[in-house]
Amino acid sequence: MRKLTARGRDEAHRAASALELFFDLCFVVAIAQAGIQLVHSVAEAHAAEGILNYAMVFFAIWWAWMNFTWFASAYDNDDALYRVVTLVQIAGVLVLAAGVSRAFEDHEFLAILVGYVIMRLALTAQWLRVARSSEGAERTMALRYAGGVLLCQVGWLGLLVLPEGGRPWVFLVMAVLEMCVPLYAEKDHPTTWHPHHIAERYGLFTIIVLGETIAAATVAVKSGFDESDVLDELVPIAAGGLLIIFAAWWIYFVVPIHGHLRSSKQAFVWGYGHYLVFASAAAIGAGLEVAVEQAIGKAHISTLAASAAVTLPTALFLLTVWALHARHFKVGTAQQLVLPTTALLVICCSFLGDWAVLAAGVVMAGAVAVGTTLTARMAAQENEDSGDSGESGGSRQAAPVV
Repeated sequence: MRKLTARGRDEAHRAASALELFFDLCFVVAIAQAGIQLVHSVAEAHAAEGILNYAMVFFAIWWAWMNFTWFASAYDNDDALYRVVTLVQIAGVLVLAAGVSRAFEDHEFLAILVGYVIMRLALTAQWLRVARSSEGAERTMALRYAGGVLLCQVGWLGLLVLPEGGRPWVFLVMAVLEMCVPLYAEKDHPTTWHPHHIAERYGLFTIIVLGETIAAATVAVKSGFDESDVLDELVPIAAGGLLIIFAAWWIYFVVPIHGHLRSSKQAFVWGYGHYLVFASAAAIGAGLEVAVEQAIGKAHISTLAASAAVTLPTALFLLTVWALHARHFKVGTAQQLVLPTTALLVICCSFLGDWAVLAAGVVMAGAVAVGTTLTARMAAQENEDSGDSGESGGSRQAAPVV
């Protein structure tokens, strides 16, 4: 068993490992279960309750994933014990996934809590390994992490012992406390996370979540084809959903975000904000399923409500991606307004009835086209300016605008 020592932030060719990719795929199982239950809640006209449960369950999934991701970026030595402890975390998320339906239907959070505690205790064991392998400020940081995580697990017991009406407040308080642990632990000694590795890990998880969204929407459309003859209503949903998801992928990956992650302060805001990116991306798939169920008469909601189930998470995805990293690569007001304007137009599409999803997809595709056109024009202008000034060495690449 090797010491669990920090890896270098400037390490060359730092990439996601096969274990990390496997870890992500197992977490998507839990995300899929949360999405399924969100579909049932919205389709049965219990949207507010379903969204609250979804937010709570998704936080447990995302927070455990995020903590492992940043820990692995700094301390992955890939020895046998490290792999076994990671396996324990995977087991925890599977336990959590098994309890999602009870949390939504019966407000029973025992399995959710057990799965979450398993994941968090496994991470605590990793931090204790770091403390044993280090000294000074780094050892203090590791012990702060371990102690903070353990104390938070005691607080989560409130989900079991307090009345149902108090659970949202327990969730809110404990979520804030959980997010304060890294801030406190690293105030004197930041971990040596790797910018390229972190950007790649978040990007890969975004792809996996969008892929799960496509899978869920495809199954829903197929079921609609099998159970109903309303082909003319399902085709616009399928086409619009594909455009939305493809455009969401394009918009997320158009910027080289690793260059922006230079300090721990920037990284904390960016990393925490991805709760909304991941949650909204997964909710798009749930919304598409709701739209299909409404189209074939299985959902007890209006067309407007079914359309909003797609357009609202899509708009949230756009705004969050813009706020977290896209805006840092914009030049001028026109570029800054592309994504916020697109989000507003997508919301307006909610009122277009059976064509709402397709219209939202066209708006998203239009935003990509506009962004590509503006980028090309900016590049051409820079080439012209460079030629006029007699500069050598070619032109600078225009900032991406989508």
